[in-house]
Amino acid sequence: MTDTANRDGQSPAKALDADTVRRVAEGKHADRSRLRRFFRDHRPAVGSFVVLVVMLACFFVGNPEVFSQWNMYRAVLIGLPVVLFVVVPLVYVVTVGEIDLSFPATIGMAGWVFALVVQAGYDPFLGIIAAVLTGLVLGLCVGWLVVYANLSSLIATLGMNFMLRGLIQINTEGKSIALVGLPKTLTFQIFGGQFFGIPVQVLWALLFVAICSFIYNRHRFGVHVHMVGDNPDAAQQMGINVKLVRLKTFAFVGLGAALAGVAAVMINYTWWPTSGDGYLLPALASVFVGGTAPWGGIGTIIGSAIGSFTVSFIQSGVVGAGLSGFYVQFFYGLIIILSLLGHRWNQVRYR
Repeated sequence: MTDTANRDGQSPAKALDADTVRRVAEGKHADRSRLRRFFRDHRPAVGSFVVLVVMLACFFVGNPEVFSQWNMYRAVLIGLPVVLFVVVPLVYVVTVGEIDLSFPATIGMAGWVFALVVQAGYDPFLGIIAAVLTGLVLGLCVGWLVVYANLSSLIATLGMNFMLRGLIQINTEGKSIALVGLPKTLTFQIFGGQFFGIPVQVLWALLFVAICSFIYNRHRFGVHVHMVGDNPDAAQQMGINVKLVRLKTFAFVGLGAALAGVAAVMINYTWWPTSGDGYLLPALASVFVGGTAPWGGIGTIIGSAIGSFTVSFIQSGVVGAGLSGFYVQFFYGLIIILSLLGHRWNQVRYR
């Protein structure tokens, strides 16, 4: 015997599974396709990818002969890991509602420690460990100033950047450290060699991005970062140690900056006292071009990684397209503004 709905000439209601109930509770249509849900859930990353594709297409049209060669892209990939290692942790600290401008000097300090260890004749792997520990300590110091000394993250981290850079200059008197024997070591072959023409550092950086993206989106720590950035008072009432979460994000930036410092030394086997100085604006631009919101609570690791490639490619792309280097600053600003406008219209939530 049919039910009442069938007697009225209506089709029986479909059974609702847990996933359908969850999507309905969140205000999302249960009958949307997976593709539509993917684009909806990854709007910032997809938007960043579209910007990258359009930019590369414009460069290719400008000079097809140059941009059809692998060497153009390989030149960008060589320096890309340095940016990725700092951009990904910056997403965490921006999502939590803070900013860290001390990472350029941390790159220089960690790279300096790595170069000193290798110069002393020790295995470069020990140098990497020493550099990572240096970055973590500096990150914790910066975090303590912001979280427990209640200083403004903008001013405190900028001051630390100047102070650390000054210490480097005072102790080295502007002298670089050349590591001629570094390319012959096994550690360099593992972390700085090539794999079928692709710099191995890129593969390590992509692995770093994948792990950090999983933690950011699926791990408890990533959830805490989002909650603290969205509403720290509510997070505190829910039992989350807000200060500890904020401190961990600054330590994470120190870790990423240390890896970036080591990667920068491995590019040309030389450490420079100014190492890291040129990454401040490109790294910050990559974070926001990728779709991470400047107010906290919202961010995207994948989108910012794509933004890193976009920003890193601008200078090489402009020159490769046949334009003067004077256009680089203009295109930096143009890409950043267009990306932010796109994210402004594309974001579900915007303050």
